[in-house]
Amino acid sequence: MTPGELAAVRRRLEEFAAEMFAPLARRDQRDKGATYVRGLLLDGRRKSMQPMAERLGVDEQGLQQFVSSSTWAVEPVRERLARRAVEVIAPDAWVIDDTGFVKDGTASPGVARQYSGTLGKVGNCQIGVSICAVTDAASCPLNWRLFLPERWDDACAATPEAAAAIRDRRARAGIPDQARHRQKWRLALDMLEELAGWRLAPPVVVSDAGYGDNAEFRDGLTTHGWVYVVQVSGDLSAHAEDAVPALKPSSGRGRRPLPRYRSKPVGLRAHVLAAGRAAVQQVIWREGSRGPMSSHFVALRARPAGHHQAGRRAADGSLPAVWLLAEWPPEASEPTDYWLSTLPADTDLAELVRLAKIRWRIEHNYRELKTGLGLDHFEGRTFTGWHRHVTLVTAAQLFLTLLRTDPKAGSPV
Repeated sequence: MTPGELAAVRRRLEEFAAEMFAPLARRDQRDKGATYVRGLLLDGRRKSMQPMAERLGVDEQGLQQFVSSSTWAVEPVRERLARRAVEVIAPDAWVIDDTGFVKDGTASPGVARQYSGTLGKVGNCQIGVSICAVTDAASCPLNWRLFLPERWDDACAATPEAAAAIRDRRARAGIPDQARHRQKWRLALDMLEELAGWRLAPPVVVSDAGYGDNAEFRDGLTTHGWVYVVQVSGDLSAHAEDAVPALKPSSGRGRRPLPRYRSKPVGLRAHVLAAGRAAVQQVIWREGSRGPMSSHFVALRARPAGHHQAGRRAADGSLPAVWLLAEWPPEASEPTDYWLSTLPADTDLAELVRLAKIRWRIEHNYRELKTGLGLDHFEGRTFTGWHRHVTLVTAAQLFLTLLRTDPKAGSPV
């Protein structure tokens, strides 16, 4: 926003900030929160402390202290932001994803040489895991976690000397003792559980194969009653829907056998190829900037297999049937993408495809958060500071979303 554009919505921003930062105990903290969000909204190449303070005409030290060392918790603010985002966006799905924050050096919490989708390769970066409320027209984060690789967890160290060095690094970055290395999919479940504690539930959970390929992640969603559409790899194995468990003949001595599938599961790719081109249907799932977005898809019912199945088996030994969706463009010799979904068996194919494809919105979301609102411009080196910064950036994006969805706002954004 230009200074003039920001001035035109200043009153609305102050009302929004007062509501979102109400949990902060002190007035000066609430004022600093509003000031920081103004700095993020105001046009400028960098949204780190010094340039923001210069553009705002405020003391940089005050902003730095508010984010890095002041005594306020992000959780109550995030709860308010999440509730308002769900109310305003009325999301079709919650999308789980992660994004990289490129860094120099080794002092920033969680920084390591690790794969980043932002870079498309291994690089020196932090990884933030997010849950975003999305429709095809709007999106906003609901929750965040900073991923801590094993090199940031002394419990994972191979030697006492390495553990001591990690504890020293954690202390300098202000990482609390309870923050440990957890796989990204576990962080995602943690965030969903926290949102559930705020009495918010996803209409459907959507993710890429980095999460969807993990059977424990999918089972965790199902255990909590959360419906999902997750991308997976074609080599995951499954039984056909009509496969029936059977009892193995028994002599009558020893433990009574349980019903089991007597045929081996095959890869998802094999299931779709067996259905063949005759099962393919063309689907248009949304209007893009250059016209209708369409492709060809196959939807089957299948029973995913894999290890640790005991908890998923019914009394008759059967595994739950889910949707297997595959995209199979006419020019491709085999399917290019696969999804598993626990949406109801009578779900329309077009709706199944629309939700599978709704992840496109996340790329738009991260682009605005980073290029427009300074998500990856934070130069602080504390765990708490990172979480506060991403929370304040979330507030800035939610305010923009409020302006865009209000026909009376007259917003230029």
